[in-house]
Amino acid sequence: MHIQNLTLKSLHEGLLNKEFSAIEVAKKFLDEIKSSDGNIGAFLLTLENEALEQASQIDLDIQSGRPIPILAGAPLAIKDNILIEGKPATAASKVLENYLASYDATVIKKLKEAGAIFLGKTNLDEFAMGSSTEYSAFKKTKNPHDLTRVPGGSSGGSAAAVAGGMVLAALGSDTSGSICLPAAFCGVAGLRPTYGAVSRFGLIAMGSSLDQIGPIARTVEDAEILFDAIRGEDKFDATSVKKDFSPENDLSRLKNLKIGLPREYFIDGLSNEVKNGLEEAIAKLKTLGFKFKDISLPHTKYALSVYYIIMPAEVSANLARFEGVRYPGIPEIGENAKSLRDLYFKTRGAGFGAEPRRRILLGTFVLSAGYYDAYYAKAQKVRRLIKDDFENAFDPAQGNVDVILAPVTPTPAFKFGERASDPLAMYLSDIFTTQTNLAGIPALSVPVKKYKVGSGELPVGFQLIGKPFHEADILGIGKQYEKI
Repeated sequence: MHIQNLTLKSLHEGLLNKEFSAIEVAKKFLDEIKSSDGNIGAFLLTLENEALEQASQIDLDIQSGRPIPILAGAPLAIKDNILIEGKPATAASKVLENYLASYDATVIKKLKEAGAIFLGKTNLDEFAMGSSTEYSAFKKTKNPHDLTRVPGGSSGGSAAAVAGGMVLAALGSDTSGSICLPAAFCGVAGLRPTYGAVSRFGLIAMGSSLDQIGPIARTVEDAEILFDAIRGEDKFDATSVKKDFSPENDLSRLKNLKIGLPREYFIDGLSNEVKNGLEEAIAKLKTLGFKFKDISLPHTKYALSVYYIIMPAEVSANLARFEGVRYPGIPEIGENAKSLRDLYFKTRGAGFGAEPRRRILLGTFVLSAGYYDAYYAKAQKVRRLIKDDFENAFDPAQGNVDVILAPVTPTPAFKFGERASDPLAMYLSDIFTTQTNLAGIPALSVPVKKYKVGSGELPVGFQLIGKPFHEADILGIGKQYEKI
């Protein structure tokens, strides 16, 4: 059994054919974590005993002739802002260092029912605030393709765990490209589903109108399998939607989909590696018979500014609960408090790192009296215009497109420290991913190939953006691209 060549589908077939057991698979991947993660730093916590127990149960089911789901025995990693009952959920913050989850997130319940095996919780930027996984309170995660470079963020631990061969697939969360960007930097597939397609119940909230849980996997097909397992309406999440996700059918149907190329995304700031990757992806899709059309999304230039008003505002509200008393991440800070007021001043914010503090302050400012209308209310109006741009582009009455192809990020993975001292430079990493979150539409990051960068090689990807709840379209095109 060569674990580097396994996919979720081939794992399932191998288990059914008894080519190997679930225990053997789990042990192989756990051994890979032990040998590789010391250098990469993808995991904050491994769950070896629990994983082996889960694997033993899968083997018993197979031996007894019981049918098993396609994810049974699949070794997965879970981003550490998604709750697993009884296990730590730190969100990579000192505030939650001692917190144990009291319930399972809905996506975790679904994966447990599907027989998936959780090998551990992965690192992220603190409270999912970052594009590099440099802002974790506990460690920095490295890119498996070049240990001097970042894996992207905020789901960098999940992407690095998949790219490093330590799991077959993982869950991440995406508020502004936090799945697609690390997937592109690490050379794996990542899907940011439509807002409402997957329950957010049990996800530690960052920006509630933007957050979405999604899969990161070795292949687009594996990302689709994982998405199918976690999607659907949930009574515990009022924003989740009951929707029929029809399959993409066949290539003949897919080839009738018109792909748009937004001129606002193909800008001068793209690196040569990203340009070449996009040109190669477009050329290969043309050989499959796909038709392309130039389009315009005119309000794209405002997206990053709008996002960095709306997101901090929601952060300031969501993180207000972590006051250092109910969630005593650093309990010794309040031990010598002389009064309740003194306790609040000592503990409030003591566990937050620099980036969460920055965003809380920004959010509090834009929501404050005298500034709400000038900033937050105006940003929401422009957000509507950005969403209208996509609706117009996808409008069949205007003969426009079905899917949009664009870069994920302006450059391949950058080096550690290169942007950490300049928040604005770091925020610009999200320049091509923010729009889909603001509009609530799905996006898929697909790896192209590696290009020579410096003394090594780094992966480059492209993204496919779809209509709301049309994940089947972008996944279908992504799978066709993978075949060639």
